[in-house]
Amino acid sequence: MPANALVCEVCLTTGLRIDDVLDLRTKELAKSFTVTEQKTRKKKRVTLSADLLKRLQAQAGKYYVFEHRDDARKHRTRQAVYLDLKRAGKCFRLPLTLSPHSLRKAYAVELLKKTGDLEKVKKALNHDNEVVTMIYAFSDIYTAERLKKKGKKR
Repeated sequence: MPANALVCEVCLTTGLRIDDVLDLRTKELAKSFTVTEQKTRKKKRVTLSADLLKRLQAQAGKYYVFEHRDDARKHRTRQAVYLDLKRAGKCFRLPLTLSPHSLRKAYAVELLKKTGDLEKVKKALNHDNEVVTMIYAFSDIYTAERLKKKGKKR
């Protein structure tokens, strides 16, 4: 679904958890805004590209950017996004399971490749524990090793 693909794109470009992306409210949508993370209650400043912002505004409902299919006063569920990711993985015959949290890990991997700075990744993910950040930032290496042991290519 195009809306779920947009949810995934926001996760990949901001590092936000899926629940925080789905909870984005239409009235608060701007080029730059602050999100209070649901899991940790920490604040995170988010900046969107002009193109991504424009597509989010076009997608946005009355209350939430990603409305629930049956009730505009609720946001889309993470399960709806997960089912699309699962279908996409099957369609492309991926040798691993995708989940909404995989997007956050992909963000960490890309940020580490771009900056080479684990501390920046830790700060961007709002992690307190560097070990957790390392698990995220090096998840591509771990996945590649796991697939190699299974005899599959990434």
